[in-house]
Amino acid sequence: MPEPPIRNPQPLDVQEALRQALYFHEQGMLEKAEGLYQAVLALRPDHFDALHLLGVLRAQQGSAQDAVRLISHALERQPHATEAQFNLGNAQVALHRHVEAIASYDRALALKPDHVIALNNRGNALQALDRHEEALASFDQALTINPDYADALSNRGSTLQALNRHEEALASYDKALAIRPDHVNALNNRGNALQELKRYEEALASYDKALAIKPDHVNALNNRGNVLQELTRYEEALASYDRALAIRPDFAGALNNRGNVLQELRRFEEALASYDRALAIQPDFAAALNNHGNALQALCRHEEALASHDRALSIQPDYADALINRGNALQALSRHQEALASHDRALALEPDHHDALFNRGLVLRSLNRHEDAARSFARLLELAPDYGFAKGDLLYAKMWSCDWRTRDEDVGRLAIDIRSGKRCINPFAFLGVSESAQDQLLCSRIWVRDKHPASAVPVWNGERYRHDRIRVAYLSADFRAHPSSFLLAGMLELHDRSRFETVALSFGSDDRSEIRSRLKGAFERFVDVRNRSDLEIARLMRELEVDIAVDLMGYTQNSRTGIFALRPAPIQVNYLGYPGTLGADFIDYILADRFVIPEQHHPCYTEKVVYLPDSYLVNDSRRVIADRSPSRSEAGLPEEGFVFCSFNNTYKLSPQIFDVWIRLLETVKASVLWLRGSGDDAVRNLGVEAARRGIAPERLVFARRAERIEDHLARHRSADLALDTLPYNGHTTSCDALWAGLPVLTCLGTAFPGRAAASALNAIGLPELITHSLEEYESLALGLARNPQRLAEIKSKLARNRGTYPLFDTDRFRRHIEAAYTTMWERYQRGEPPASFAVDSRGK
Repeated sequence: MPEPPIRNPQPLDVQEALRQALYFHEQGMLEKAEGLYQAVLALRPDHFDALHLLGVLRAQQGSAQDAVRLISHALERQPHATEAQFNLGNAQVALHRHVEAIASYDRALALKPDHVIALNNRGNALQALDRHEEALASFDQALTINPDYADALSNRGSTLQALNRHEEALASYDKALAIRPDHVNALNNRGNALQELKRYEEALASYDKALAIKPDHVNALNNRGNVLQELTRYEEALASYDRALAIRPDFAGALNNRGNVLQELRRFEEALASYDRALAIQPDFAAALNNHGNALQALCRHEEALASHDRALSIQPDYADALINRGNALQALSRHQEALASHDRALALEPDHHDALFNRGLVLRSLNRHEDAARSFARLLELAPDYGFAKGDLLYAKMWSCDWRTRDEDVGRLAIDIRSGKRCINPFAFLGVSESAQDQLLCSRIWVRDKHPASAVPVWNGERYRHDRIRVAYLSADFRAHPSSFLLAGMLELHDRSRFETVALSFGSDDRSEIRSRLKGAFERFVDVRNRSDLEIARLMRELEVDIAVDLMGYTQNSRTGIFALRPAPIQVNYLGYPGTLGADFIDYILADRFVIPEQHHPCYTEKVVYLPDSYLVNDSRRVIADRSPSRSEAGLPEEGFVFCSFNNTYKLSPQIFDVWIRLLETVKASVLWLRGSGDDAVRNLGVEAARRGIAPERLVFARRAERIEDHLARHRSADLALDTLPYNGHTTSCDALWAGLPVLTCLGTAFPGRAAASALNAIGLPELITHSLEEYESLALGLARNPQRLAEIKSKLARNRGTYPLFDTDRFRRHIEAAYTTMWERYQRGEPPASFAVDSRGK
């Protein structure tokens, strides 16, 4: 068959095609509209309307680059087309080319000064460049033309927020919502302004209104999570972030905020995973890197934390919070000078940054620069008078440097704050100034409530272990050359391995000392857990089926009470390191004696009190004293004259006890007071205090640090009488003196810290050295200094009793503490709750 004849196609009617394209475009039928625009341009490549409208369509399809190219081409044909200039600006904004966008909007406005949408969008572009004042002027100009322009009012509010003018921002949002009550962005941003004003419940209501209108508004869900965090409604906050992420899984900001709330819930491993997801999406997210570092720190992965903070700072070098957290990581790694430099860099950026001032003070304390630390805390309190625990840290720094100028007023204010439930002082620091067991309990309860909220899921869930031997775990950062270790070593070596299985969980540094090696040999298992998190250590204890966990630290430096807060063992015991109550429901018992905790003080302890029969103080009868004692001149002492001695740390010294000591120097001619050298500031201040009381500073002699404990013990032979401190006695210090043959004179205090030396003296058979008032203390000290024969008799008695009385009978103490453990364990096996009890002298 012949081919049909070829006919010419119908010529395109350009105007009709454009009319149809515009119809399809307005109806959202973009593919049909695009085909017609392309057909027009195939016939007339420079057609202005087709180029312009196709550019607008391509912008709608997300192809902003094509939109800019097409609209720019159109404007080459008609540069004075207002809407094309306006739409070009919109496409440039989509490409984050805000400077070019502003120029396009300006050209549109030069053609049509009352183009309110151009003024609004121009304001948004200026805001993106942080040119907030200019943005505000642009929004105000739009609103002068159209006061009812809700979008401009909402955007104006955002600009005012960026200028920290939150009350005005709130008013702008409220105007927008009066015009358009369903303006979702205004409701969301209004919530943000209310958050900034700390009106959290109102902020939450605003987000909820936005979400009632648009349930999938991810920004409102994210911001709602933030305000729930502020309200400490952490589980609800987590649910809000998870809703946002279900809608938009790549929302890096929500993943970061989710990590923050997981940290608040102490779910640090999950927090870390959330930050990792955020950083996989946005590797240069400085805030997420900083928070990632914080989670690593909480997991005791300090080297990795440091690297994370450094990455954040490589992206944002002026990030003060990252510098502070970097300093904290360096502090945890004992790189104190570097930590100080990091905090100083943060303060150079933000001189009044509260956290930087606080953490800088802590680092300076670690460097024994106590007066500098005090200045840092004092500056912080000028800016933030109620900053958590800073008042106590200021006082503690002054205690170390013996700056007593405002001590009475400081202590009085702290006692009032504690009774009001305020977070004002670390419980350990408070022991050095408090004479009230009741106040010490309140202080500990405030601390534990702040540091260990009751949200943790217990690791041990009530199982009853059936072991042939009782499994006892001792936890400490001080299994090193530390006073507690010198006291404990002998007892640990003597534990009855037929009845007890002992484990050491060490979360402190390995100083490679002789005592560290000895301790490793004393335990059946010695586990270095310093790089493990509280949860990891608690899980390990659960795997080991520990029956009794003994906290040897309490609230002393580098303690890890958070492990015990996770309840990893059925029986948890407070012993030795902290002379007071931990105020925590997760500690069952405290080991004590009737001297340090009289029965009438039981209500001041959350723990059940277990009385050991002699003294709660353990001692090691194998401690070596160097054969050679330094001569007086080698020790810096005069060849003649009476030597009063106190080797307690300077934070235990008080003006009241110092007054007594100075009067003794005044009365006992040619006498000196031999003190522990604890830094230049303390030496200087004590000299000033002595001079103010009429005694030459040269009569205070400061001992140099002894490298070996046996040499420190030996130098006690150069002293005549050890003078104890109050309200915090010497504990190990008193035992050191008595072991070395030096009598200790004490005054019985009103709470555990001030009663330990009396416990030791009673257990060594020297109750005559226990006084009950400072007047009696002074009188007895003077009597002994003036009566060499009586003092010699006491020294002879001490020498005789050292080998026969209970204080230094390590195996006797071992039997008693094992009897205590056995009774605790038997109660637990019978399903009975912890109860106070006493171990008798036969170890039963």
